[in-house]
Order: sequence, then C-alpha cells, then structure tokens
Amino acid sequence: MCTGATLRVAILEDDADQAELTRRWLTNAEYSVDCYPDAGSFLRAVRRESFDLYVLDWVLPDSSGIEVLQKLRSEMADYTPAVIATAKNEEQSVVRGLEAGADDYLVKPIRQAELVARLAAIHRRAGVVPGGNQLEVAPYAINTSGKSLELRGAAISMTNREFELAYFLFRNAGKMLSRSHILETIWGIDNKSVSTRTVDTHMSRLRKKLGLSDENGWKLSAIYQHGYRLERINS
Repeated sequence: MCTGATLRVAILEDDADQAELTRRWLTNAEYSVDCYPDAGSFLRAVRRESFDLYVLDWVLPDSSGIEVLQKLRSEMADYTPAVIATAKNEEQSVVRGLEAGADDYLVKPIRQAELVARLAAIHRRAGVVPGGNQLEVAPYAINTSGKSLELRGAAISMTNREFELAYFLFRNAGKMLSRSHILETIWGIDNKSVSTRTVDTHMSRLRKKLGLSDENGWKLSAIYQHGYRLERINS
C-alpha cells in the first residue's frame, strides 16, 4: 500500500445497526467503507468494483458468509483478504470459516480496537502494508523508501503520483482495480475534482514509461466499464 492511501473495505452485514457501527469504527480509522445487507447486493458490487478487504457476516437472509466466501474463491477467483464475523464461537465453526478461505475470524460482539488491529494485521500478512523497502517484480525493482523504480537496473523518471500508481498496480498484480478504487487510493477519497479521465491518462502514460509489453513480461489492460488489471505475461 502506498503511504497515506485509503483502504477500501466492503462489509456484508444484514443488521443495519451493526453495519453502521462497524462502518463508523472503520471510517474513524481512515478506511473507505461500503456496506451491503445481503449476499446478492454484495456480489453484484464486487463484480463491478474492487476492494482491499471484506468483512462477512456468517448468517444472512439469502445465503451465508461462508457460501459467499466460497463463491468468491472458487467461482470468481477473488482472493481479496476476508474476515468472517459471527456469533458462532465453536471451534468447528472457526475451522470451517478458515477452511472456506477466510483470512481471520471475529466472534461477535465485535470490539472496535480488536477489529481495527486484526484488519491491520491481515494487510501486513497480505503484503498490502510493505514489510521492507524493496519490491522485486522482475525485470522491475521498486524502492518504496526512495520512491524510485528501475527497469533492468535503469532508473525510470517518474513523478510521485506516477510512482504511487505504479506501486499500487504491482502490489495488486493480477487483480482488477476499479477506477474509483484507484482514485480513492492515489488521489484521496475526498478529492472530488479528479475525474476517471485522469486515471485513464495516467495509465496510458505509465504503460509507456514502464514499457509494459511482451518484451518485459507485463501487460496493463483496460477492463471495459470497470478499471484496469496489471498482470504478468506467461513466457
């Protein structure tokens, strides 16, 4: 994650009061939060948008958090870090949630400090918050402390914004990133003066500067009406 970037969280919770409380806690912790009351609306949202983390209630009116998680992992190949939140505290329930693909498990009633701490820990484990200063994505090398990027040892001249965008793309390689997600992370959630056209312009410039092509083993694709995906090309 780029320094100061806003993390996007999607909450699946049918209890409106619990959803609002969780949203308020995470907003105070500087997350960007969207809440969905049922599996259908949640799945429609994640098909058109991208998020950094999911918080899923287990018991839902139209499905269950476990079924939603299984659909994400097996049918949609979506490996966004996910937390199951439920009143079920039996060991077998915890095991079932983790085996379904959850990255963590929270027992209700959820406590504010624990929730925020666990989400931060998940991001550290997932690599969203870097543990070191160097990211190697051959043939590129990214130095986060110096905000510099090299291609086969040669430095690429970049603005700070371009560096943040390139780093965000490489940290999320293989994942579709919606334009609104990119805007929130790179330009800031409160910056209403920036349009999606700005994202497209920066992506075009970055593609050329980084030489994202067959020769360098990476491609940056525009996903129609959704966003962008940076992915490695199989040799």
